[in-house]
Amino acid sequence: MKQSIRHQTIVELVTQNGYLSTEELVERLNVSPQTIRRDLNTLAEKDMIRRHHGGAASPSSSENSDYASRKEFLLQEKNQIAQAAAKLIPNGSSLFIDIGTTPEAVANALLDHKDLRIVTNNINAAHILMKNDSFQITLAGGSLRQDGGIIGEATVAFISQFRLDYGILGISSIDLDGSLLDYDFHEVQVKRAMMESSRHTLLVSDHSKFHRRAMVKLGNLTELDYFVTDDLLPQSISERLSESNVQVVLG
Repeated sequence: MKQSIRHQTIVELVTQNGYLSTEELVERLNVSPQTIRRDLNTLAEKDMIRRHHGGAASPSSSENSDYASRKEFLLQEKNQIAQAAAKLIPNGSSLFIDIGTTPEAVANALLDHKDLRIVTNNINAAHILMKNDSFQITLAGGSLRQDGGIIGEATVAFISQFRLDYGILGISSIDLDGSLLDYDFHEVQVKRAMMESSRHTLLVSDHSKFHRRAMVKLGNLTELDYFVTDDLLPQSISERLSESNVQVVLG
C-alpha cells in the first residue's frame, strides 16, 4: 500500500472510531509497528490526527462518532466488560441502563438473569431486554435521538422519580484527573439524575475513553461504586482510585 493511501486510510479509521491503538492499525493495514509509528508522527505534525502513547485519536473529537461506528468499535472488549458488569447484578434487582453501546452490551449480558426491574432511556437496550419475559421494563420519555437515546428535561424529571439498586452508566471520555466527560449537555443531565437515583453506580467503559476529549463534565470517577473496564488503568487514575472506595473490575 502506498504511503499516501495508507495515510488517508489511517485518518479515515481514526475519524470513524475516535481512537485506535497502534496494534489495531498494524493489524488492519498489515504493516510493521515501526511503519505505523512513523505514519502517526507524520500525520500528527500535519494536525490530521492527535498522537497518543500507544495510538492515535481524531483531532475533531469535540463531537461523538456516529452510532454504527461506535457499536462495532472494540466490540470484544465491550462484551467482556458487559459480562463482568452483569455478574455484579443479583437476580431481582432494580436498575437503570444508560445510553451507549457498552450499556447495550450489558443489557445483552443480563438476559440470563431473572426478575429484573429496569428503567432505561435507551430504546436499543429496551429492545434487547424484551427477550426475557421475567423483566419489567420501563422506558423513559423525552426527545428521541437517532442513536436510540432519549434525553431532555422530561427524561431527567422521569428518572428522578425512582430510587433503584443500580445505575449502569456509559461515558464518552475520562480525563487523567478522573473527570467523567461527555459531548451532550442534555445527556449529562440524564446521567447525573441516574447517579443520584441509584444506590450503587457502575460505570462501564473501555480503555479508549482515556484518549478522547469531550467538553461537558458529569463528575469524577471517585463518585462511583464500581468501575468496570477492560485494561490496566493509567497511573494517575490508579493512584486516584486507590485513595477512594471505588471497586475496579477488569472484564
